[in-house]
Amino acid sequence: MKCPFCGDPNTQVTDSRENDDGDIVRRRRRCVHCDKRFTTYERIDLKMPRVVKRNGNRSEYERGKLFASMQLALRKRPVTTEALEAAVDRIEARLLTVGETEIPSAQIGDLVMKELKKLDKVAYIRFASVYRNFADVDDFSSFVREVQPQPRSRRRESNPPDTPEHDLFDG
Repeated sequence: MKCPFCGDPNTQVTDSRENDDGDIVRRRRRCVHCDKRFTTYERIDLKMPRVVKRNGNRSEYERGKLFASMQLALRKRPVTTEALEAAVDRIEARLLTVGETEIPSAQIGDLVMKELKKLDKVAYIRFASVYRNFADVDDFSSFVREVQPQPRSRRRESNPPDTPEHDLFDG
């Protein structure tokens, strides 16, 4: 690290401390040449891939845009901001592990769909209705049927708990 006072490249680290989150290291340094002290901060600088839109245009990845679109789908749903932040963090982690410099917006949309499906089924359907651009009501209806939980077995529900079928261990 070059000294900001005299420009000499020879400096020594006198103290290092991490912040509470552990993602930034604060270093106190001393210049060997002029003996002046200064502070530097070290943090990870990860480059998110550029987003390739459906029309072929490219743009920088924007966390705020991703967060806002998911927040819109989750509007008036019982999902905390912390849960939404964690979902966005997971999506970003996946984008970074891809290791590509560019990523199609459709791939980001698929990741959003997976996260919303885990968070809230209604938000998942809301997002899908815009993202998937369904051709007609039948396509949308079949998608909703896929999301709906399967009904329980009627036989099990029709038998009261004290029937012999439920008392298998009472011999």
